[in-house]
Amino acid sequence: MTTPWYRDGTLHFGVGVEDTFVPQERPGERAIDEYVLTEHDVRWHADLGLAADAGAGFVRWGVPWYLVQPEPDRFEWSWLDQVFARFAELGLRPIVDLMHYGTPLWLEHQFAAADYPARVAEYSVRVAERYSDTVTDYTPLNEPMIHALFSGEYAYWPPYLAGEPGLVRMVEQLGRGFVLAQRGMREVLGARGAFVHVDAGMRYAGDLDAPEHRALAHRLRHQVWLVEDLVTGRVGDAHPLCSLLERHGVDGEALAWFAEHAVQPDVYGINYYPRHSTEMLEAGVHHGGGFADPRPVRDDGVDGLIELLREGAARYGAPVMVSETCVTASVPERAAWLGESAGAVRALRADGVDVVGYTWWPLFDMYEWTWRHSTSPREAHRLTMGLFDLVETPAGLERRATSLVDAFRSEAVDPRNRTQKQK
Repeated sequence: MTTPWYRDGTLHFGVGVEDTFVPQERPGERAIDEYVLTEHDVRWHADLGLAADAGAGFVRWGVPWYLVQPEPDRFEWSWLDQVFARFAELGLRPIVDLMHYGTPLWLEHQFAAADYPARVAEYSVRVAERYSDTVTDYTPLNEPMIHALFSGEYAYWPPYLAGEPGLVRMVEQLGRGFVLAQRGMREVLGARGAFVHVDAGMRYAGDLDAPEHRALAHRLRHQVWLVEDLVTGRVGDAHPLCSLLERHGVDGEALAWFAEHAVQPDVYGINYYPRHSTEMLEAGVHHGGGFADPRPVRDDGVDGLIELLREGAARYGAPVMVSETCVTASVPERAAWLGESAGAVRALRADGVDVVGYTWWPLFDMYEWTWRHSTSPREAHRLTMGLFDLVETPAGLERRATSLVDAFRSEAVDPRNRTQKQK
């Protein structure tokens, strides 16, 4: 049997294509589809070529569910067929996001719909079945805690639930869909399937012991891992957030279901952005969190990345990877972070931590999610994050290579990627 890529002793380098899809609109909010905003929907053939030329061995890439399944009983495969054929042509490994925000327009109440878990599982299994000969690596649900916060607690995205009840409702719904999707895809793919679980590496610092923040800080520190703990069967009576779940309707029977049907990651991915991933709590100041009421942040550089990778590896007993990272900054600042973060990952490997992947996110610039709530043109929301800059031209968005392309390629072929101290 062929050794899985995540067991071959190599530090694999890849890139991502930003793939947020929130197609629902309402007054003051326009639909957001990052493939359309970045013109990847029409430039995908060349874009994947850029990823291969930059030295990427894999691409984290998402399926727009709302387009692939435009009606409950109808799937449209033609575009996706072409994209996955291009992956195969280039020898690029797709790690496929099946849910990167946003449900189809026909699914009323979105994630809160009673049939959401079954619907997302059906869609996921259909994708796995159709491409089982060439695509084997999947992320069933990207950043489940960000989903739960934005669609639940913050009421920022559909279905616009709010507070602790909304958060818990989303955690349970997303978790059930996650479990059913992975179990269904495992039946299709068997041992060939590789499931990369990915969540945002959120950290909290500052006045965590201030009386007004103590309960919140307790919840925040543990909810970073909550959905992953739930789907892997780790939430029982002793879990620090068990009482939160039970208080809002996730009872012992529900927890028993998750324990009985638990799914495990083949690789656990951490999305880490040094200038955003560590939020601060200040004594005497209320910060609700989210775009509408952001907390101040602190740049902890590679220290935060190292801490989260170590904890993820220890907590889930699986290989880990940096599934997203970059800084939104000038090219020299981006290059500095590329070198620092890749060096930190290699140091962790030398110390026995089983880090198997590094993902620069994204391949080219993206547009900030605030575009959804704005009337400004897309350029006003461009985030300078990519190996390639996006440049407005009369012919559309030019992908303009920066010096980061060569820097990334050098990191990807570094001979140290093959060395790893054994535990």
